[in-house]
Amino acid sequence: MTAAAARADGSAPELLDTLAADRATGALTTRSGVFYLAAGHVVHVESAHSPALGDLLTRSGALAPAGWWEAVERAGARQRVGRQLVDSGRLTAGALELAHLGALFDAAYFALAHDGTDLRFRPGVAHWLGAVRPVTVATVLRESYRRRALLDSIWPDAAVDTAPLARTPDADPAVLPPRRGRALALVDGGRTAAQIASVLAHRTFHTLVELRRLAADGLVAPVPTPPVHPVPGAGRADWDEPDTALLRRLLDALEAL
Repeated sequence: MTAAAARADGSAPELLDTLAADRATGALTTRSGVFYLAAGHVVHVESAHSPALGDLLTRSGALAPAGWWEAVERAGARQRVGRQLVDSGRLTAGALELAHLGALFDAAYFALAHDGTDLRFRPGVAHWLGAVRPVTVATVLRESYRRRALLDSIWPDAAVDTAPLARTPDADPAVLPPRRGRALALVDGGRTAAQIASVLAHRTFHTLVELRRLAADGLVAPVPTPPVHPVPGAGRADWDEPDTALLRRLLDALEAL
């Protein structure tokens, strides 16, 4: 079966396997993220539930915000932002690969865990970051399943991963390990795991481990949210075009100045 003929109602892992076998290039959109492939390999993944690579690099101090946005402006249209960061001397190739792989696997976990069956593949679409280090589909799927199994073994409620979190009433944190204590300090009833990870400049998965441990200890719980009724045509704009996401990030950066 070719990528174009893949079942629209199949799961994301099934379609990714088909795209890998077809050595397809393009973007696979799920309900909560997008996979970018080149010749059947995953080159980038984004999800609204996981901090973007630029946020992780700049908030951790590995890269100045001005350096990130200079690379985006100079090389985004040519889909060579990653290459520009290395060629300009702002990041070593190894540091970029390490940060990118962490962001890729974090985003893939969410894009697969909450993918549903509403999938769309757009042949030929590429991300403005450019290829940093391609990863096989099998590796991405295996790592996502491993993470899900580990997190569920700590605390089985996946709502902790995406819902706003609040401290439980009368919870006594006692003495916590430093990383867990820093995560708990940011739980305020409004922040999600991704937002907490972004503030800490940590990879999302590491933050999820601490938050699920806090949930297992009875210290935090997801904030109940009212049901959202879908609106036809809504919910797709974030992932329809890579340039849309780039423009949104540029506007956000300008507003923050």
